[in-house]
Amino acid sequence: MSGLNVLSRWLLVGEWRAHPVRAVLAVAAIAVGVAMGFAIHLINAAAFNEFSSAIKSLSGQADVQVAGREAVFDEAIYPVLAQYEGVALAAPVLEVQAAVPAAKSSLRLVGIDPLRAGYIAPDLLGVPQDGRGSDVLADDTVFLSPAAQSWLALKTGGQLGVRAGTRDFQLRVAGPVQRARPGQRFGVMDIGALQWRFNQLGKLSRVDLKLRDGVNRAEFEAKLTADLERRFPGRFRVQQPNDSDQQSRNNNLSRAYRVNLTVLALVALFTGAFLVFSTQALSVMRRRSQFALLRVLGVERGQLLRQVLVEGASLGLVGALLGVAAGYALAALALRFFGGDLGAGYFPGIKPQVVFTPVAACVFFALGLGVALLGCLAPALEAARAKPAVALKAGNDEAALHRLARVWPSFICLALAGVFAFAPPVFELPLFGYFAIALLLIGGIGLMPRLASSSFRLLEGLLRRAPKPPPVLALTLSRLANAPGQASIALGGVLASFSLMVAMGIMVASFRISVDDWMRHILPADLYVRSSAGGSSGFFGKLEQEGIARAAGGNQVQFLRTRPVSLQADRPDVVLIARDIDPADPGRLLFLVGASSPVPAGARPAWVSEAMLDLYGVRVGQTLDLPLGGKPARFFIAGVWRDYANQSGSIVVRLADYRALTGALEVTDAAIYAGSEANTDRIERALRQLPFGGALQLARPGEIRAASLQIFDRSFAVTYLLEAIAIVIGLSGVAATFSAQTLARAREFGMLRHVGVTRGQVLGILACEGGLLTLLGVACGFALGLVISLILVFVVNPQSFHWTMGLHLPWGLLGTVAGVLVAASVGTALVSGRYALSGGPVRAVREDW
Repeated sequence: MSGLNVLSRWLLVGEWRAHPVRAVLAVAAIAVGVAMGFAIHLINAAAFNEFSSAIKSLSGQADVQVAGREAVFDEAIYPVLAQYEGVALAAPVLEVQAAVPAAKSSLRLVGIDPLRAGYIAPDLLGVPQDGRGSDVLADDTVFLSPAAQSWLALKTGGQLGVRAGTRDFQLRVAGPVQRARPGQRFGVMDIGALQWRFNQLGKLSRVDLKLRDGVNRAEFEAKLTADLERRFPGRFRVQQPNDSDQQSRNNNLSRAYRVNLTVLALVALFTGAFLVFSTQALSVMRRRSQFALLRVLGVERGQLLRQVLVEGASLGLVGALLGVAAGYALAALALRFFGGDLGAGYFPGIKPQVVFTPVAACVFFALGLGVALLGCLAPALEAARAKPAVALKAGNDEAALHRLARVWPSFICLALAGVFAFAPPVFELPLFGYFAIALLLIGGIGLMPRLASSSFRLLEGLLRRAPKPPPVLALTLSRLANAPGQASIALGGVLASFSLMVAMGIMVASFRISVDDWMRHILPADLYVRSSAGGSSGFFGKLEQEGIARAAGGNQVQFLRTRPVSLQADRPDVVLIARDIDPADPGRLLFLVGASSPVPAGARPAWVSEAMLDLYGVRVGQTLDLPLGGKPARFFIAGVWRDYANQSGSIVVRLADYRALTGALEVTDAAIYAGSEANTDRIERALRQLPFGGALQLARPGEIRAASLQIFDRSFAVTYLLEAIAIVIGLSGVAATFSAQTLARAREFGMLRHVGVTRGQVLGILACEGGLLTLLGVACGFALGLVISLILVFVVNPQSFHWTMGLHLPWGLLGTVAGVLVAASVGTALVSGRYALSGGPVRAVREDW
């Protein structure tokens, strides 16, 4: 056994020394795949856990919470809850996303009763300066978390400027909220002061309840839920802080985004698996006679099988170890510079810290190692099955790859892919869609030997009909047609890298162009007005609306109001949009999809986004109850519209219906139809001259589209990075494969030189081979990538994000990458050919003497 171990080590080290570049590329591909997948997992886990912890810290030690299905509710419920049987203490809470004009963003302000919150949520208590304990009850003070102080560059005693409606006022920073979590940005005020300052008198966001000793929390929750539903139907929800419903809401908020990023990261692992396959396949083919000699000398089939598997596993072992280490470092850097949502905006106002998780590390390590073993399995089986007498003969390399020409496994994979592509989502995720894409890749790569042989035989036959066929091209086509196995190894690399690049490029371009087209449709006005760049505290009252209408000078003005409502406790809030919309022509303002339904007489119409169909099962022609004005209001679903801004769902209703139900006259936005550029300029000047003109945010449709596309590109920055990594790995793999194949054919080139083929003609043959193989791979890769992109656009995205899009092909990007791929293949073949021919024709064939 010791002798065999020495032999195994010698073969392993010798192979690495002989072809270090090829081994390094395979290791790098696996390392990059593991690193990206592990890093995204660590980032998502850190952000999700920190986000949940931040929510829990704001709830304190409450046993039960009572929240409304609307953003705020009447505080008249408070004494009912405070006197409810089993309640020891009830603490009212009001939360406002206050607009901060200086930061062009918003800050969460939490209003509490300091005398009660200390018993339930001590983490929310501010720390006043010595001798100023009354600041906790003052109406002009705010306590900021350390993260908020750092973000706003404010210290104790500084002034925080906030906006309510169109009115700006200052709050004095009375001290810190010392027990806030790191990175958590919020401020705390006395609840009465917050209600008064932000025009929320008599309103609450929730009531935290502390139960008496011995009260069963589950039974209490069930009883209170039933009582509130009986007395106030459809108005309140009773929950426990950070319970399963809250965790489900947090998870649903970004789950599809996280899963899709992880799948994209694993694309590099798939490329790594193919690089391991090509590395080991070329190695086995080159050492076929050596393995046969070992078999003759007494090495058994099983020992040879283990040897090749060990060589492949060594690539996976090193790559997986490097990937886990690099993934942790990458996660730490990403959390520091990009935050826990990687630019997507799912987890604002938190600063998560990366935590190494051994279980996840082991999973991704095993994944990298397993991918490497799968990649080398076929070459290992071929090395063990080869008959020594046949393998010892020179010129029998193609026989090692004859099993690759079988087409029935590929057709089975393609057929299964077609079936799984139409399967429904699992846990609201397109798991079958991802499986269909993997089967398409496997089936497409498996068809390459037969496709290469048929294509090049056809070209060879056409060339023979020519009067004087070029000898270089004739030799090239003859070899490619009669050595499809070796050609398929190079073709597979081109196909895998280019098809995935095509699919991701088409998907991103389709989404981006669809978003741009959608914004052009839903932004028909010439000027849009709002009172703040962020938050929910900015609005226009009746007087401000009249002033905006006067400034418009008789031109049409449409007002809009947005607010969140809760339809299910385990899902994020839905956005309710109340706007001036004509039920007879809703398509003028909404990007309608599918068939609409006429509105029955006397019914209130509503138009739901595509996400509502999947998440809540609503359909056109049905009715939907919405919590408005403290009670459920029934609306008729008249149509479905495309909404890329609200992944959790949105509902559009008429502004007149909203006002009639709620009595609220405030709006958040205004759209002005000026008719011309000159009129738009005049209206802008008139708006600036209004008494509240300094508080207005004015934007034209082009500016909104440009800013939105900039946010889109930032959100997809990680996707672009993963796509670039896949392209680089694919190009490197193709270059390494062509190089290895060219260097392994030194004897063939020596023979050609002996029969009169010149050095230039040999290089011409190599250039033609590289170009033809890559062109075929690019053509097949485009076709396969287009099919994969159809699954991404019409299956994966609708099942993940619950919206549809059009199909758009980025011809410029695809053509550029295809050109680079062909040039890289031809260049690699020429460089490798020059090296292979450097030894002279005599030396090249000395092994055949």
